[in-house]
Amino acid sequence: MQSYPQHTSINMLPPGQVVTADIPISPPPPKDFVLWSLFNFVLCNPFCLGFCALSYSIKSRDRIIAQDFLGADKYGRSAKILNIIALCLGVLVTILSIVLVTLYLPLYVTHP
Repeated sequence: MQSYPQHTSINMLPPGQVVTADIPISPPPPKDFVLWSLFNFVLCNPFCLGFCALSYSIKSRDRIIAQDFLGADKYGRSAKILNIIALCLGVLVTILSIVLVTLYLPLYVTHP
């Protein structure tokens, strides 16, 4: 039977000596643009481009989880391009709709 407390020892380095460890630093994973794609899917979805961008963003996120960074980068770039196109078309259609309503709505309103 052992008696308690047991003796333990700590091996320490002499003063002034430093231990360095080589820890490999991996590059950050590529961006997947999921939030931007979700915004375009909900608010700016001309020609279903927001849905396509969201699909590519989810594929990119799945590739990041699977540690396939080249595939994730490819899907991420496709999602970025689709998001840019969807956002530009959505803003253009919104501005054009506002201009057309403000110009032509007074023509159809009858005054008593």
